[in-house]
Amino acid sequence: MGSYLEINDTLQLTIEQGFPSNLLDLTKHTQNPISLLEVENTLFEFHGKKSARIFHLEPVRVFLVQNIDDKWLFWGKVYMQSQTVSKVLDQNGQWLNNEWQTSGTYKIIDLYEPEYQRAFTRREAPKGKSYF
Repeated sequence: MGSYLEINDTLQLTIEQGFPSNLLDLTKHTQNPISLLEVENTLFEFHGKKSARIFHLEPVRVFLVQNIDDKWLFWGKVYMQSQTVSKVLDQNGQWLNNEWQTSGTYKIIDLYEPEYQRAFTRREAPKGKSYF
């Protein structure tokens, strides 16, 4: 008997899962690059990542990726600050089909400049998943 636990070096988030689109906007970033100084001391939260996941712990970086309609846009690197794996419960509090989800907090430690962001995304996104 075993259990499924995924180890990730990439935090890929939709807006619904907590990607900070109010601060990290591609159009604004392309016109006037967002500085790390604007976000570096902010503690960001994410929630609702499917399955049980463990992200690399500080001092190891985790890539920050925005999921836009199932396409990946790499933004930079983060340090995980906390992680929680929880059962997914239905509205009656019953465990839903043995499902798990992961939530946590992170701090942004590096933001890619627009030109590098484009090149990195094209190179590192899974085949067919690049935003560009």
